[in-house]
Amino acid sequence: MERSSCDLRFAVLGPVRVWRNGSELELGPPQQRALLALLLAGSDRAVTVEDIVDVLWRDDPPASAVNIVQRYVGKLRRLLDPELPPRSEGTLLVRSGGGYRLGAAADDVDLLVFRRGVDQALRADAAGDSELCVRLLVEALGLWQGPVAANVEVDVRIHPVFVALEREYVSAVRQAADVALRAGAPGRALVAVQRAAEAYPLDESLQARLIRMLAATGQQAAAFTVFHALRERLADELGVDPGPEVRAAHDAVLSESATPPAQPAQPVRPAPGLPAVVPAQLPVDVAAFTGRHEQVAELLERVPGAHQTVLISAIGGMAGIGKTTLAIHVAHRLAGRFPDGQLYVNLRGFDPTEEALGPADVLRGFLEALDVPPERVPSGLDARAALFRSSLAGRRMLILLDNARDTAQVTPLLPGTPGALVLVTSRNHLLGLVAMHGAHALALDVLPVDEARDFLARRLGEARVAAEPDAAEEIIALCARLPLALAIVAARAAANRAFTLSSIAAELRHTDGSLHAFTGPDTAIDARTVFSWSYRTLSEPAARLFRLLAVHPGRGEVGLDAAAALAGAPARTLLAELVAANLLTETSPGRYAFHDLLHAYAAELTDEGEGRKALQRVLDYYLHTAHAAHLAIAPLTKGITVEPPVPGVPETRFADEERAETWLRTEHRALVAAIQTAARSGFDRHAWQLAWALTEFLERRGYREEALATHRTALQAAERLGDVGAQAHAYHSLGGAASDLGRTHEALEYVYRAVELFGRVGDLDNQAQAMRYVSYELNRQGRTTEALALTEQALELFTVSGDARGQAATLNDVGWYHMQLGHFQQGLECCQSAVERLAELGFRRGESAAWDSVGYARHRLGQFQQAITAYRRAAELRHSMGARHPEASSLRRLGDVHMDAGEREAAREAWQAALTILTDLRHPAADEISAKLAAL
Repeated sequence: MERSSCDLRFAVLGPVRVWRNGSELELGPPQQRALLALLLAGSDRAVTVEDIVDVLWRDDPPASAVNIVQRYVGKLRRLLDPELPPRSEGTLLVRSGGGYRLGAAADDVDLLVFRRGVDQALRADAAGDSELCVRLLVEALGLWQGPVAANVEVDVRIHPVFVALEREYVSAVRQAADVALRAGAPGRALVAVQRAAEAYPLDESLQARLIRMLAATGQQAAAFTVFHALRERLADELGVDPGPEVRAAHDAVLSESATPPAQPAQPVRPAPGLPAVVPAQLPVDVAAFTGRHEQVAELLERVPGAHQTVLISAIGGMAGIGKTTLAIHVAHRLAGRFPDGQLYVNLRGFDPTEEALGPADVLRGFLEALDVPPERVPSGLDARAALFRSSLAGRRMLILLDNARDTAQVTPLLPGTPGALVLVTSRNHLLGLVAMHGAHALALDVLPVDEARDFLARRLGEARVAAEPDAAEEIIALCARLPLALAIVAARAAANRAFTLSSIAAELRHTDGSLHAFTGPDTAIDARTVFSWSYRTLSEPAARLFRLLAVHPGRGEVGLDAAAALAGAPARTLLAELVAANLLTETSPGRYAFHDLLHAYAAELTDEGEGRKALQRVLDYYLHTAHAAHLAIAPLTKGITVEPPVPGVPETRFADEERAETWLRTEHRALVAAIQTAARSGFDRHAWQLAWALTEFLERRGYREEALATHRTALQAAERLGDVGAQAHAYHSLGGAASDLGRTHEALEYVYRAVELFGRVGDLDNQAQAMRYVSYELNRQGRTTEALALTEQALELFTVSGDARGQAATLNDVGWYHMQLGHFQQGLECCQSAVERLAELGFRRGESAAWDSVGYARHRLGQFQQAITAYRRAAELRHSMGARHPEASSLRRLGDVHMDAGEREAAREAWQAALTILTDLRHPAADEISAKLAAL
């Protein structure tokens, strides 16, 4: 294999992952990740395009499947080697035969390292070195961090190429078990066999070996437990009894003859000076632990270097996210690698009934566990910490510090010499631990949907969840995928087996997003109580902001300035305090989000009067900023009058159109939610004016259904106000939204009403604009002569009012309607004049439309190259403005011209670009473009 120019490492034995120069890469969309998984599973052999299409789409590939595969391959090449020259395929991901081959070095792919280790182990066994064979097999099996390609869709992972790799894993586990038993050292492979048996609970050959190994290590009771659990599983899920291999293992345990060792296993003896009793303080592992595959793998893969340094992993996250459960599970998985013992303490950092444990008290307990006589334990913190570090020197120890409040509580408990692993959990971000001690930070989020389903299935039984899949999905959604909430609901369902999952889902649904369904007699599993432990630690200003954040429109992200508007004061420091307490997540710099159940908790705490004042401030902020953004992206638009904001609202201005567009894209969901919230809360002026300010943006981005719903809300608000001008604006915007959806008659009714109302209030410019919309709809109905006449009237109104932008844009309309009537030369002259005027005025939206019209005229006049130039200019302008649907329209027509000019490849490129946009917008015109591409 060839070595790439970059320092790349690849993993497929577990989640598909890639590191370049030590930093993990984001692998892109699911199908692109699946393609990489397939290439890694194929090692250095070529994977055919047919196999790729089969893996990605099974029996239903799209017509453009090969093109999509080529696009994914190109993106992977650029991802793996950013310095790759354009159109170069490089040497890492290359064409080979009828497919593609990944030319990574053998040392850089975990699958190839695994296979090499297994081969070396088998050679060692053949040479009679059983001890080396077991060690090599266990090391190779340690590379597996979960199912093959664990972060790829399940329907992809059932493809034979991935199933075959799972068989390799199971085969290696069986070999490790057999050789370890034969060599009289079953304990050396026991952890690997336990992992595999847990992953394949119905594999009788693995379960039989586990039974024998447990018995051979003196754990007869555990062996019987495995047998009886397997018998129940087989009966429940397959309706069969254990086979002869499992029965034989069971009989061997009964007769106390479980595979007598060829050579006696040597007892583990403490090293000189070490205590005779090895501390094993870990709490019991959760029997129904499930999910967290990526996080478990991330923690496990850090351990091989623990002999070189002290490894510290800080597991953080909000209350109820499962930090302790994960830490205990991982600690049990790793216990075998730390033969000198495991220490555990609950530091009670957020316990409401008892004070947090001081590090001096913790150290006394640890030192006594390490067999230090009580009279030798010094009194001071520093002296105890020094003795603790000395006691751990040279030992392979695992230390779990649970529920830490801050870095100061943890620091004295850290070992000073290599060989130890420290796991720390906390609701706070322990940034000091990361900065000062190099801790590895792992922030837990809610469970993925598939892991949440497994969570329920492990607690309620697969059959019960499978019988009501829709109800299970609804429960998961209503619990917002929070492990604590899922555990509370699962406990209720398990205790009341007569309750259907549908009835439980209905109960949750009827709580209207409150916490009432997540309460119980035990405070440890009462969501409201658990959340309160973190809330009580906040300063009063931060606690106030936490409450007011619940007022923010919608359940999406909150920007820094919006949070400042809610608080009526600068909020960065307060937000940092909330993030540190894991009551808020900073999703990206300056952007924050609540978990749904924390949102419900904050809403319960919010005073109505305080909340309404905060709502007005944040609505004022969104209205004034959206109005400024609208004027930046459409600078020649005739604006509306907005009242000054109340005190405490931050002011935002935009230096250019690009920044305004970026803000609108970022705040899009919050702005739409703000319109609905304003209308529901009696802020009708905010509702219609915010909708007006979003008109241009929604049209540019192709949000057609959303625009229609938004402007209907605006019209209702304007009618409640009795504001005729506001109603005219709402009708005008409604007409545009209905037109974009192809609802011609509905659009005409709206815009005729707008023409009437604008005339009633004497607004000539907007009346003329509304007349342009009427003309557009008339033309769509084939009434082009009427459209031309009405457009000429609109041009006269713009001339009277002195609106140069309106005149130039309407001149383009006049030219377009002339062309629809077959007057191409006359239409071209009008549109060319419009291009010049609009460019001079700096009105890019109008200029792009005029260039598109010029392209149409040139095409019809047979002037192909000039038409191509015009359409390209139109597409470029529309792309620069983020006007995606108009951009796709120009690209579609550009492809048509290329095709008529005999330039097939150029036509394909333009149509493919248009298809990408239309598919993303879910626009029905995508089918037409797909048909054009298929016909090439």
